[in-house]
Amino acid sequence: MTLHARNSHFLGTKLRALRKRNGLTLEELSARCIQLDSQSAPSVSYLSMIESGKRIPSEQVLGLLSSVFQREARWFLDGAPDSEVPASPEAKAAAPGVPLEPAFLFSKELLQAAIPELLSQTGTTGRQFAHLLIRSHQEMSRNDFPDLERAAEGVGDRAFPLSSEDLMRMCGHHGLELCWFDRKPVLTRDNDRELRSMVRSFFEPPRTVYLNRELLLDVPRLKFDLASHLGHKVLHDGDGLKSAHATGGEMGGSPEGGEVIAAGMSARDVLHAWRDFECSFFAGALLCPKIPFRRFLARQSYRVEAGESVQLTPAVVMRRMTNVSPYPYWHFFDAYPPGYLRAVYRGNGIPLPWGNMAQATDPCPNWAVFRMLDDNRGSNRGSQISVLRDGDRSLLYCCHTRRTRDMAGNWHVLSVGVDLVPALRSHSDDAEAIVTSIAEACLRRRGEGRIPEDAARTIRGAAKVLNIAWIEDALSIPARIICPRSTHCPRLSHCDGAAASRAREITDVRKEIVSKANRRSA
Repeated sequence: MTLHARNSHFLGTKLRALRKRNGLTLEELSARCIQLDSQSAPSVSYLSMIESGKRIPSEQVLGLLSSVFQREARWFLDGAPDSEVPASPEAKAAAPGVPLEPAFLFSKELLQAAIPELLSQTGTTGRQFAHLLIRSHQEMSRNDFPDLERAAEGVGDRAFPLSSEDLMRMCGHHGLELCWFDRKPVLTRDNDRELRSMVRSFFEPPRTVYLNRELLLDVPRLKFDLASHLGHKVLHDGDGLKSAHATGGEMGGSPEGGEVIAAGMSARDVLHAWRDFECSFFAGALLCPKIPFRRFLARQSYRVEAGESVQLTPAVVMRRMTNVSPYPYWHFFDAYPPGYLRAVYRGNGIPLPWGNMAQATDPCPNWAVFRMLDDNRGSNRGSQISVLRDGDRSLLYCCHTRRTRDMAGNWHVLSVGVDLVPALRSHSDDAEAIVTSIAEACLRRRGEGRIPEDAARTIRGAAKVLNIAWIEDALSIPARIICPRSTHCPRLSHCDGAAASRAREITDVRKEIVSKANRRSA
């Protein structure tokens, strides 16, 4: 019996645990091996037999598995069971919940009366509040809506990629009529800013889809609009309770002309916002069915620009990336200047750089999405590793950010990212020490510094396991300290050069008084 065979008692169990910890199916693990060496790569059935202990992998196969998971071959053969604590499969909540106590103050009747009053007093529109509700629901559901996925797969039969002609045929099959109109962008004002606005398409019940002829010159957006309106027909039989597709405006839609949207809310606000979300999610699932798109992303190492080859917008690629990846710790922002969030997803609980219901007066300027939004003269794409200091916590993120124009020509910024700490923990490294070393390197250089070599080596290994190429890209540039708000900046000096300080709040004064009283009594 060879040494390889003698030490293989726990190999299958360790491989299965490692594969599941990284969210890979047997089929996906086989595909990853094929990417590295198509000649020696094991089949799905062979991997299954290895995991069940019925086969011992050859040296070549063991080398491929070691490369995929960034482990030494001897780890598989050390004769010890897998004793690592797996990373939690649960994505962190996007925001901490609060107890609704005392219960009588949070009764349904009081909330029904208080919420409209709250929105009216704060100047929040029903549309804004509905988007916040939907975002919270999306994050608590971990972006998982199987009924919408199934509906899209039933229409598209999981075909990927789909052409605009395919989508037009599907529309015809479901009884939709396409009617084209001509409409150029117009200059308008929205929230005291000037922008270009353009109506792209809209649904006229019961079966007519009106499309701007300009979409013929923008196939990725044409595909999305067709898929979204098709979703409205399939999900709601084209009842028309759905917003038009437009560009510009605070929430990404077209401004309402001279009409002032009143604060407060109505049931119709929530219904329209939810219908818009459903149809948008359906469109993404139709254009990027989960299993084929996951394979596509794996082949392309999750590079966003790969979507250009199949005529998908960067926004669709990024949004679906957060949904189909086996790694659950993602976030996504779609931001318009000067700081409006058109869309948000925070499966990893990352704080927001600003709110989408009111602009923050003190945004941290070191977020990649904010810097790119603020300066349209620099590069239109880039990756960044950031240490987010939030109170006593130090968190490690990597994002890929792109600046692009909407169909009316307005600049906006898309950013997709991951929380690196769970990946580092799964990689059996001291994640907290790595984050601390990067934070210290940044703080020594006024908030921006090169990642220490040991930390970079570990992150590079985790990136190879995740198969996300832009994490490795980010290692070539300095990391940055970011924070939820600039007034809580952990740098030695503020980003604007002013000395960091904190106002003496009631809590500070209270502590000081109690401390003096305790010293006197002692």
